[in-house]
Amino acid sequence: MGTIIVAVILAAVVAIVVCKMIKDKKAGKGSCSCGGGCGSCPNACNCHPQHK
Repeated sequence: MGTIIVAVILAAVVAIVVCKMIKDKKAGKGSCSCGGGCGSCPNACNCHPQHK
């Protein structure tokens, strides 16, 4: 019974995270976590491939 409860809680947390990511994507925030200052981010080319 405990395993089922933990699985349900974990599934709920994953669903909340996925919904938040989808909401942010639709709002144009993207998934890059560099805080908006992508000039010094080593992964800027992955987040913004049009900027070189």
